[in-house]
Amino acid sequence: MSRAERLLELVQLLRSHRYPVSGMKLATDLRISIRTLYRDINVLQSQGAKIDGEPGLGYVLRPGFMLPPLMFTEEELEAVILGSRWVADRADNHLAAAARTALVKIGAVLPADLRQNLNDSALLVGPGERIAAGDLELVAIRKAIRTERKLTITYKGAKTEETTRTIWPIALGFFDRVRLVVAWCEQRQGFRNFRTDRIINLKSHEARYPRRRQVLLKEWREIEGIAQQ
Repeated sequence: MSRAERLLELVQLLRSHRYPVSGMKLATDLRISIRTLYRDINVLQSQGAKIDGEPGLGYVLRPGFMLPPLMFTEEELEAVILGSRWVADRADNHLAAAARTALVKIGAVLPADLRQNLNDSALLVGPGERIAAGDLELVAIRKAIRTERKLTITYKGAKTEETTRTIWPIALGFFDRVRLVVAWCEQRQGFRNFRTDRIINLKSHEARYPRRRQVLLKEWREIEGIAQQ
């Protein structure tokens, strides 16, 4: 078990106890020496964990402590690296830049052993092409999803006909060769998928759409039979 994994497990153990728990019990559960436990508690306290107590009296973790990125396990870190590399390689320029920046920020706070894993990860993204779509349109779509704003779009259908739709965007799906906006369509009075590369232009509304995105997304999942992720 790496040090980062041990610290993570220690926090989880403390969170499972509402009342002070002895250092000896914590050390036994973690299969470490009591001396190592004291060092780990000092490390967590230096990172902002509100751990009350002292040797001989027991320890308790106050609510509200959030683990920093360095608390990733090795497999969690690999998942983050692979996902970020895919976004950096396949997403629009704005989201790709955000993925690269996120990896830099994570690397800045990782301990040396995990930072080496970040740089030398053997999980690679296979070759592929970026999907043709305007960066600014994708930025506007993501903003509309986050802020629950309507979009009026001019859309080119499969048979080249153009229509104007007012939609309530709730999700953006990324596939190998296409991106889809999942939305409630006012004209069709139902959920529809719109390919981003077929959106000719769009306009964002100031007013929010009348229903919450989480509710709409739940309804769409139930209709499509998609499990909550």
